[in-house]
Amino acid sequence: MKPPLDPILIHITPDFGIHWYGILIVTGVMLGAVYASWRAKRDGENPDHIWNALTIAIILAIIGARIYHVFSEPEGGAVGWSYYREHPIEIFYIWHGGLGIYGAIIGGIVGVVLYARQARIRPLQWLDYGAPGLALGQALGRWGNFINQELYGPPTNSSWGLIIEPQYRIAPYNDLTAYPPETLFHPTFLYESLWCLLLFITLALIAHKLKGWLLEGDILLGYLIGYPLGRFFIEYLRPDAWTIGPLAAAQLFAIIGVIGGIALLVVRHTIGRPAQSPADMPTTATAEIEATAPETGEAESDAAESSETEAVDAEQEAEGPVEPITEPNKED
Repeated sequence: MKPPLDPILIHITPDFGIHWYGILIVTGVMLGAVYASWRAKRDGENPDHIWNALTIAIILAIIGARIYHVFSEPEGGAVGWSYYREHPIEIFYIWHGGLGIYGAIIGGIVGVVLYARQARIRPLQWLDYGAPGLALGQALGRWGNFINQELYGPPTNSSWGLIIEPQYRIAPYNDLTAYPPETLFHPTFLYESLWCLLLFITLALIAHKLKGWLLEGDILLGYLIGYPLGRFFIEYLRPDAWTIGPLAAAQLFAIIGVIGGIALLVVRHTIGRPAQSPADMPTTATAEIEATAPETGEAESDAAESSETEAVDAEQEAEGPVEPITEPNKED
């Protein structure tokens, strides 16, 4: 398996232009937003909030993703903090690649919360709408790594292995004597793409089937558990991973995400669960109807009784006065 496309779709200069990676990322974001707005509309909410929040969420997600990458120290000669501190201007060269998903997640969440405060809407409700869409966007965006010939793993004999051209290889795989040009590598991008697609389907089904049981924020927690869980194992196939001690940094963040997310779910649904979840609470209109229903019934009953009394009075007036009945005088 080998990318059939040039990484740059439209060349403005020999090394600068519109990249397939960027197109796929943007397309993934749009697909995720379409899903989120559809969910909001189904719940009777204004889907415009999704599109209004999208701008600030994307900006802060890109900033967060870039910060994560800049301060990382990848293996295999990949660019990280040791390089950027010597070439600070290149921190802004996003088109050269280098975005960390955990930084993007944090930045995106902050963006939605800031918008929600300004728009006076509940942030957890809208983060729940966006979480499955984020997984869907990642599933598509990872194919940009395929076109860029990056995010590959160690050599494999599998038939679905990737052919990576020498100029895109990291050490030690750039040694063509040990790893000739026809060497196949694990398509790590594909494993993560399929995991994210599965996560999207799972979260979307949970949001639909268990709506009455869920609390606001549960779908977001599901993402913060599900994505890191898959990423933890996929990271073993990342030869360029930034390591902290015996584990990759992404694995440490994954452990925090999974344990923290599960703990919050347990606490929210046992100790801290309210008597009635927001999904089960009646709407304002329903509550008003139920509150006025007894009063309406009483009013109708009073009106019926009044009508019966008036009918009886009218009948008596028509018949004239009723003379008293006297018994005959027994003495006569």
